[in-house]
Amino acid sequence: MRSACIGLLLGLGALSAGANEAAPAAADPVVEAKMLHIAAELRCLVCQNQTLADSDASLAQDLRAQMRVMLRGGADAAQVRRFMTDRYGDFVLYRPPLKATTLPLWFGPGAMLAAGLAALTLVLRRRSRLSDALFDPDDGDLTEGGVPP
Repeated sequence: MRSACIGLLLGLGALSAGANEAAPAAADPVVEAKMLHIAAELRCLVCQNQTLADSDASLAQDLRAQMRVMLRGGADAAQVRRFMTDRYGDFVLYRPPLKATTLPLWFGPGAMLAAGLAALTLVLRRRSRLSDALFDPDDGDLTEGGVPP
C-alpha cells in the first residue's frame, strides 16, 4: 500500500514536470485587462472553438503580444479589432457584423431549420394519405400463425 502511494506521487510529479509554467503578469495591468477584454471577443485561428484569450496556440500568443504592443502604442479597442479583421477577415470575430458576406452566418441556421421542418411536414402529410395496406405490419401485429389479423 505504501509503495503504491509512493508510485502514485512519483507519477504525478513526472506529469506535472511537463506542465507549462504560468505566464508572468503583464508589466501594465491596465493594458493586460484591455487586451484580455478584446481577445475574449476574437476567435483563435488555430483552435477556432476558443477565444484568443483562452487559447494556448503559439499564433494566439503572438496575436496577444501584438495587441499588447498596439495598446501600449495608444491604439483603442476598435483599432485593434479593425487590424485583426483587416488581416484575417470577419471570421476572427465571434460576433461578425451583419452585411452581405455574413448573411449565411446570421440567417443560415434558421433557414436550415425552417427547411427541415417544412420537409418533415410534407413527408408526414403524404404518409398520412397512404392506406395502411402499403405499410409492412409490425412484428407485434402478427397473430400466432404469422398472418395479420
